[in-house]
Amino acid sequence: MDDPIRPLVSLSDSADIAAALPYLVGFHPHESIVLVALGGPTGNRVGLTVRADLPARSASAAMVTALVRSVATDDPAGVVVAVVSESPDERESLPGGDAFAGLPHRDVVHDAVVALAGLDVPVRDALLVRGGRWWSYDCPEPCCAPGAGAPLPRGVTPLAAASAAAGQVLAPDRAALQARIAPLDGPARAAMEAATWRSVDRRARAARTDPDAEARRSWDAVLRAVRRCRPPEAGRLPDREVAGVLWALADVRVRDRALTLALGDDAAAAELLWTECTRRAPAPLDAAPATLLAVSAWLRGDGAMANVALERALDSRPTYTLARLLADGLAACLPPAELRAMLADVSADPDEVWAAG
Repeated sequence: MDDPIRPLVSLSDSADIAAALPYLVGFHPHESIVLVALGGPTGNRVGLTVRADLPARSASAAMVTALVRSVATDDPAGVVVAVVSESPDERESLPGGDAFAGLPHRDVVHDAVVALAGLDVPVRDALLVRGGRWWSYDCPEPCCAPGAGAPLPRGVTPLAAASAAAGQVLAPDRAALQARIAPLDGPARAAMEAATWRSVDRRARAARTDPDAEARRSWDAVLRAVRRCRPPEAGRLPDREVAGVLWALADVRVRDRALTLALGDDAAAAELLWTECTRRAPAPLDAAPATLLAVSAWLRGDGAMANVALERALDSRPTYTLARLLADGLAACLPPAELRAMLADVSADPDEVWAAG
């Protein structure tokens, strides 16, 4: 399930919402059900958006109920239910042997409407998006008849512009997000693993002698790597330098201080570093940078990327406490602003951080 939180934009027209779904989700959804919360003073401000793969009929009610509970945490004035699917129109038989066509996946839409009604949340519209066109399940007009549909609006929408300004890079699908941090393979993987374990062995000996001094050296290594990732000069870091950052982040004091890099001027450089470290790190050392990447993406409102990064962290280390806590917060739809405030509260003086360990 993906729970992105998007920039504050108002959308009042069903056609605009249908066209905005990729920006609301963070990638181009395929065979998906999407719930879009609307609220604010006008009742048209886009709030929390949640998405899931279209379920099998037997699993529809349970899955849709979970989605509805998630979107309801935003206290919406109304919700738009959207299905994105390339399924053809469904043929249904009438008494006497005649048949008529209906829009696909009405059963999933029905489950969503029932679940929302159970929580007293109005449904603004129920949409189907298919093949560059959109339909309203409840519209009786000819343009929404099966086989018809209206073209999706063209041009740059307000939400597309706001997403671009926030730094969101729209992916073609969720798999493309996963590919951004997919592990290395072949000789590159072997070389990175060798560099990492050499670094760990060497630095572990130093840590046993003076752990606080090693923590300070580790933090300095992180800052150097962040500086090297600043645009536009950012280039590929050598394996040895990435290995040093991975060792540094294995110290929870360094990792926790690195969380605050997402709040400052180097937020973009830090996110680039966490992405590269996640991609190149051998397990289980990928859990820490993947978790930091999730925080950076979440603060930008990119819940889809945050989810993908947390999945990577928990696949590598299922008991990784920080990743588990963040996954719970994302599932509970904690707004980016609240996460930002929490990180600001835990920011501490370097000497206090090392002493606390």
